[in-house]
Amino acid sequence: MSKWDKEYIKLCKTILSEGREVENRTGTNTIKIPSYHLQFDLQDEFPCLTTKQLYFRQAILEMLWIYQAQSNDVRWLQERNVRIWDEWEINEDGKWKAIQNVLEDGKLVKKEVVKDFGKDMAHTIGTAYGYIVKKFGFTDKIINTIKNNPTDRRLVISLWQDDYLATAVLPSCVWSTEWDVTDGKINMWVHQRSCDVPLGLPFNVTQYAVLLSLIAQVCGLKPGTIDYSIKDVHIYVNQIDGIKEQIARFDRDGDLPAPELWINPEIDDFYKFDNSKDLKDIKIKNYKHMGPIKFPISQ
Repeated sequence: MSKWDKEYIKLCKTILSEGREVENRTGTNTIKIPSYHLQFDLQDEFPCLTTKQLYFRQAILEMLWIYQAQSNDVRWLQERNVRIWDEWEINEDGKWKAIQNVLEDGKLVKKEVVKDFGKDMAHTIGTAYGYIVKKFGFTDKIINTIKNNPTDRRLVISLWQDDYLATAVLPSCVWSTEWDVTDGKINMWVHQRSCDVPLGLPFNVTQYAVLLSLIAQVCGLKPGTIDYSIKDVHIYVNQIDGIKEQIARFDRDGDLPAPELWINPEIDDFYKFDNSKDLKDIKIKNYKHMGPIKFPISQ
């Protein structure tokens, strides 16, 4: 049984039954609830949805792009056949364009948005995610502190840095993690400011479960719990049919057993985990799913 699928379907039903339809910058309305909280115990289950296919290779590589490669260059992902950031890639001329809602005279008006980030930011997503991790040395700080001062209560990574928001194509959605060591286990609290439930949340939950597990291994500890808090929890209106299909699968067929995470036990350095397209040191084993569901992306 997959507890994560059960909780995920519960969340989707809550949004559809209790949510409000609202406008937003993308031009595609969402059904939203203000907040939600999830908790995972990685000693009990590795969270990876079974009611739809999760492309976990792409999810894990995106996480390594941020925290291991510490890159904002979309070509790093493209070289590994990961295309999830293509829509946010800054063009060769340093400009990024999208059709979005813009606030004018107190009303949202749909129009083409053109932002000039400069040619030095070409092919990147600007000053977000991996850029922030590298600039502030967050990965090294967390690992070194856990190893040398595990009772420290300041184990925080914040990707939300005001000085760099204006030059980010998309400021970090998962913007903060807090870490602690208790009884030989590393626990994590994840904060997400905005959550695309059909597309983003399944990726993000699995990513951070893998990140916690990798950090735990290189620090000689076990992965513990993840508390996952979300603001603006939403489903885009053009994703509703897909979510209803996923709910129907669960109601009709139940769920499948949760898969297992395998990490190469010989790796004791976070930067030595293979980040090639083959992802040799990290595998999701015994993964059974009910097939893909295609959801549109909103910019």
